Amino acid sequence: MLPAQRQQRILEALSRSGTVRTDDLARRLGVSRETARRDLALLERRALVVRVHGGAVAAPSGTGQESSYLERSTAQTDAKSVIAALAAGLVRPGQTVVIDVGTTAVHAARALPAAFRGVVATCSLLVAAELAGRAGVEVLVAGGRVRRGDLAVSNACTLGFFTDLRADVAFLGSGGVDARAGFTDHFLDEVATKRVIIANTERTYVLADATKHGRVAAHRVCGLDGVAGLITDAAPPPPLATALAEAGAEVVSP
Repeated sequence: MLPAQRQQRILEALSRSGTVRTDDLARRLGVSRETARRDLALLERRALVVRVHGGAVAAPSGTGQESSYLERSTAQTDAKSVIAALAAGLVRPGQTVVIDVGTTAVHAARALPAAFRGVVATCSLLVAAELAGRAGVEVLVAGGRVRRGDLAVSNACTLGFFTDLRADVAFLGSGGVDARAGFTDHFLDEVATKRVIIANTERTYVLADATKHGRVAAHRVCGLDGVAGLITDAAPPPPLATALAEAGAEVVSP
């Protein structure tokens, strides 16, 4: 079982009972106690659980702050690679593609086929740097204020840039995807950018690994019916899968 799948199982167990014991998790997941503790530690850093003696309890709120870029860039790398490959498979030659901010977005940029010829617009300096040397790829970068870590760009200049752009497909990072809250994110200015991208793009997909299923960040981007679909590394839990189907949002997963 992949780490992301284990961590999703832990979150599902917490949603049912509100508390889990390390020994029970190790037995249920078929891993050592040390592995279960590492999973709990990672979930705690993401503000999804609170560790207590012998286990963990559900965090009092799902709207904790986003962890540092360095921490996120080294976490769930296998899951992000899977998501990136799925996203790249949806891109066609000659398209105008928007790639948003975040560590999964950087993976998506890296996964674009070497033969791709087209336009990539982004509000991420990291995504731009990833693609700047690609022959046949015209890279457009939004102006605005740069946030350290992710090197994400946002403000009125960014909004104006994407207001005037008509894209074929967009891939957006996400702080969480939840059956009731929809798609949410951590930074208000960047939420505004995502909304403009969605409004001006033919098809928009949200990139979210399994640890973000059921998670709610501080700011709502849109409902589940606001985008074409969710690209993820593992099937969403039943309540979220049902909500996505009812909203007409496609789930793209292995």
